[in-house]
Amino acid sequence: MSNVSVDATESAHNENQPENNTRRRFLTVATSVVGGVGAVGAAVPFIASWNPSARAKAAGADVEVDISGIEPGQLIRVMWRSKPVWVVRRTPEILEQLGKHEGELKDPNSEAEQQPVFAQNRFRSLKDEYLILVGICTHLGCSPQHLKGGAFEEIVEGVPDGFFCPCHGSKFDMAGRVFQNVPAPLNLVVPPYQFVDDATVIIGSEAEAV
Repeated sequence: MSNVSVDATESAHNENQPENNTRRRFLTVATSVVGGVGAVGAAVPFIASWNPSARAKAAGADVEVDISGIEPGQLIRVMWRSKPVWVVRRTPEILEQLGKHEGELKDPNSEAEQQPVFAQNRFRSLKDEYLILVGICTHLGCSPQHLKGGAFEEIVEGVPDGFFCPCHGSKFDMAGRVFQNVPAPLNLVVPPYQFVDDATVIIGSEAEAV
Protein backbone atom coordinates (compact mmCIF):
# COMPACT_ATOMS: atom_id res chain seq x y z
CA MET A 1 0.00 0.00 0.00
CA SER A 2 2.74 2.27 0.85
CA ASN A 3 4.48 1.59 -2.45
CA VAL A 4 1.24 2.16 -4.34
CA SER A 5 0.76 5.34 -2.40
CA VAL A 6 4.31 6.42 -3.16
CA ASP A 7 3.95 5.46 -6.81
CA ALA A 8 0.66 7.31 -7.08
CA THR A 9 2.20 10.44 -5.52
CA GLU A 10 5.22 10.29 -7.75
CA SER A 11 2.98 9.68 -10.76
CA ALA A 12 0.83 12.64 -9.89
CA HIS A 13 3.97 14.75 -9.36
CA ASN A 14 5.36 13.68 -12.74
CA GLU A 15 2.09 14.41 -14.48
CA ASN A 16 1.93 17.92 -12.99
CA GLN A 17 5.61 18.73 -13.54
CA PRO A 18 5.20 20.64 -16.85
CA GLU A 19 2.44 22.76 -15.32
CA ASN A 20 4.54 23.44 -12.21
CA ASN A 21 7.56 24.43 -14.31
CA THR A 22 5.43 26.82 -16.34
CA ARG A 23 3.98 28.35 -13.19
CA ARG A 24 7.43 28.65 -11.62
CA ARG A 25 8.80 30.47 -14.67
CA PHE A 26 5.82 32.83 -14.64
CA LEU A 27 6.31 33.64 -10.95
CA THR A 28 10.04 34.18 -11.45
CA VAL A 29 9.49 36.60 -14.35
CA ALA A 30 6.68 38.40 -12.52
CA THR A 31 8.81 38.80 -9.40
CA SER A 32 11.73 40.13 -11.45
CA VAL A 33 9.50 42.66 -13.21
CA VAL A 34 7.97 43.89 -9.95
CA GLY A 35 11.41 44.05 -8.35
CA GLY A 36 12.76 46.00 -11.31
CA VAL A 37 9.88 48.47 -11.17
CA GLY A 38 10.48 48.89 -7.45
CA ALA A 39 14.19 49.49 -8.02
CA VAL A 40 13.46 52.10 -10.68
CA GLY A 41 10.90 53.74 -8.41
CA ALA A 42 13.43 53.89 -5.61
CA ALA A 43 16.11 55.20 -7.96
CA VAL A 44 14.06 58.15 -9.22
CA PRO A 45 14.16 60.16 -6.00
CA PHE A 46 17.79 59.12 -5.47
CA ILE A 47 18.82 60.35 -8.93
CA ALA A 48 16.71 63.45 -8.44
CA SER A 49 18.76 64.18 -5.33
CA TRP A 50 21.80 64.69 -7.57
CA ASN A 51 20.17 67.74 -9.12
CA PRO A 52 20.99 71.03 -7.32
CA SER A 53 18.22 72.20 -5.02
CA ALA A 54 16.66 75.64 -5.24
CA ARG A 55 18.54 76.57 -2.07
CA ALA A 56 21.84 75.46 -3.60
CA LYS A 57 21.16 77.51 -6.70
CA ALA A 58 20.22 80.52 -4.60
CA ALA A 59 23.46 80.20 -2.63
CA GLY A 60 25.40 81.25 -5.71
CA ALA A 61 23.00 83.97 -6.86
CA ASP A 62 23.97 87.61 -7.19
CA VAL A 63 22.95 89.98 -4.41
CA GLU A 64 21.55 93.43 -5.14
CA VAL A 65 22.40 96.04 -2.52
CA ASP A 66 20.87 99.49 -2.07
CA ILE A 67 23.75 101.77 -1.09
CA SER A 68 21.83 105.04 -1.22
CA GLY A 69 21.50 105.22 2.57
CA ILE A 70 25.12 104.57 3.52
CA GLU A 71 26.62 107.56 5.33
CA PRO A 72 30.27 108.61 4.78
CA GLY A 73 32.46 106.43 6.97
CA GLN A 74 29.71 103.83 7.50
CA LEU A 75 29.97 100.09 6.86
CA ILE A 76 27.03 97.82 6.07
CA ARG A 77 27.05 94.01 5.92
CA VAL A 78 25.25 91.74 3.49
CA MET A 79 25.43 88.00 2.88
CA TRP A 80 26.62 86.53 -0.42
CA ARG A 81 27.23 82.80 -0.92
CA SER A 82 26.97 82.37 2.86
CA LYS A 83 29.80 84.86 3.38
CA PRO A 84 29.66 88.30 5.00
CA VAL A 85 30.38 91.09 2.54
CA TRP A 86 31.18 94.62 3.67
CA VAL A 87 30.23 97.74 1.77
CA VAL A 88 32.02 100.82 3.13
CA ARG A 89 31.54 104.39 2.01
CA ARG A 90 34.95 105.94 2.44
CA THR A 91 35.49 109.62 3.14
CA PRO A 92 38.05 111.76 1.26
CA GLU A 93 40.21 111.68 4.40
CA ILE A 94 40.21 107.86 4.42
CA LEU A 95 41.13 107.74 0.74
CA GLU A 96 43.99 110.20 1.28
CA GLN A 97 45.30 108.12 4.17
CA LEU A 98 45.72 105.03 1.97
CA GLY A 99 48.85 106.46 0.33
CA LYS A 100 50.64 107.20 3.58
CA HIS A 101 51.38 103.74 5.00
CA GLU A 102 52.06 101.56 1.96
CA GLY A 103 55.58 100.82 3.21
CA GLU A 104 53.99 98.92 6.11
CA LEU A 105 51.93 96.59 3.91
CA LYS A 106 52.69 93.08 2.60
CA ASP A 107 51.05 93.60 -0.79
CA PRO A 108 50.39 97.33 -1.29
CA ASN A 109 49.91 97.00 -5.06
CA SER A 110 47.48 94.06 -4.83
CA GLU A 111 49.70 91.78 -6.89
CA ALA A 112 48.20 88.61 -5.38
CA GLU A 113 44.94 87.60 -7.06
CA GLN A 114 42.58 88.58 -4.27
CA GLN A 115 40.45 90.89 -6.39
CA PRO A 116 39.02 91.33 -9.89
CA VAL A 117 41.24 93.12 -12.39
CA PHE A 118 39.22 96.32 -12.02
CA ALA A 119 40.15 96.46 -8.31
CA GLN A 120 43.90 96.04 -8.73
CA ASN A 121 44.63 99.61 -7.68
CA ARG A 122 45.41 101.55 -4.52
CA PHE A 123 41.76 101.82 -3.56
CA ARG A 124 40.95 98.21 -4.57
CA SER A 125 37.60 99.34 -5.91
CA LEU A 126 35.62 100.22 -8.99
CA LYS A 127 34.61 103.57 -7.49
CA ASP A 128 37.08 105.14 -5.08
CA GLU A 129 34.40 106.04 -2.57
CA TYR A 130 33.01 102.53 -2.11
CA LEU A 131 35.02 99.63 -0.74
CA ILE A 132 33.48 96.16 -1.11
CA LEU A 133 35.18 93.24 0.62
CA VAL A 134 34.50 89.70 1.77
CA GLY A 135 34.68 90.18 5.54
CA ILE A 136 36.72 87.07 6.29
CA CYS A 137 40.32 87.16 7.51
CA THR A 138 42.74 85.42 5.15
CA HIS A 139 44.44 83.70 8.07
CA LEU A 140 41.93 81.29 9.63
CA GLY A 141 38.58 82.65 8.51
CA CYS A 142 37.56 84.88 11.42
CA SER A 143 35.68 88.12 10.76
CA PRO A 144 37.71 91.27 11.52
CA GLN A 145 36.32 94.30 13.33
CA HIS A 146 35.90 97.70 11.70
CA LEU A 147 37.72 100.27 13.84
CA LYS A 148 37.22 103.89 12.87
CA GLY A 149 37.42 107.47 14.11
CA GLY A 150 40.94 107.02 15.49
CA ALA A 151 40.26 103.65 17.16
CA PHE A 152 42.57 101.82 14.75
CA GLU A 153 45.52 103.99 15.85
CA GLU A 154 45.67 101.88 19.01
CA ILE A 155 46.59 98.99 16.66
CA VAL A 156 48.65 100.80 14.02
CA GLU A 157 50.15 104.16 14.92
CA GLY A 158 49.18 106.97 12.58
CA VAL A 159 46.38 105.04 10.85
CA PRO A 160 42.96 106.11 12.22
CA ASP A 161 40.74 103.60 10.38
CA GLY A 162 41.12 99.94 9.50
CA PHE A 163 40.13 96.35 10.18
CA PHE A 164 41.48 94.29 13.07
CA CYS A 165 41.06 90.54 13.54
CA PRO A 166 40.97 89.87 17.30
CA CYS A 167 41.49 86.11 16.83
CA HIS A 168 45.21 86.31 16.01
CA GLY A 169 45.93 90.01 15.55
CA SER A 170 45.89 90.47 11.77
CA LYS A 171 45.49 94.06 10.57
CA PHE A 172 44.14 95.51 7.32
CA ASP A 173 43.81 99.06 6.05
CA MET A 174 40.73 100.68 4.55
CA ALA A 175 41.43 99.05 1.19
CA GLY A 176 41.58 95.62 2.81
CA ARG A 177 45.37 95.45 2.38
CA VAL A 178 47.18 93.41 5.03
CA PHE A 179 49.91 94.89 7.19
CA GLN A 180 53.32 93.25 7.63
CA ASN A 181 54.25 91.04 10.60
CA VAL A 182 50.77 89.57 11.13
CA PRO A 183 49.50 85.99 10.60
CA ALA A 184 47.23 86.78 7.63
CA PRO A 185 49.20 86.12 4.43
CA LEU A 186 47.00 87.97 1.93
CA ASN A 187 44.83 91.01 1.44
CA LEU A 188 41.12 90.64 2.05
CA VAL A 189 39.16 89.34 -0.93
CA VAL A 190 37.30 91.74 -3.19
CA PRO A 191 34.29 89.91 -4.69
CA PRO A 192 33.12 90.47 -8.26
CA TYR A 193 30.55 93.26 -8.42
CA GLN A 194 29.11 95.94 -10.64
CA PHE A 195 27.20 99.20 -10.20
CA VAL A 196 23.76 99.34 -11.76
CA ASP A 197 23.45 103.02 -10.94
CA ASP A 198 24.63 105.42 -8.23
CA ALA A 199 22.34 103.79 -5.66
CA THR A 200 22.61 100.08 -6.50
CA VAL A 201 25.43 97.56 -6.63
CA ILE A 202 25.19 93.90 -7.62
CA ILE A 203 27.60 91.58 -5.83
CA GLY A 204 28.49 88.33 -7.57
CA SER A 205 29.09 89.33 -11.18
CA GLU A 206 31.06 91.90 -13.09
CA ALA A 207 29.92 94.17 -15.87
CA GLU A 208 30.93 92.91 -19.30
CA ALA A 209 33.93 94.65 -20.77
CA VAL A 210 32.98 97.05 -23.54
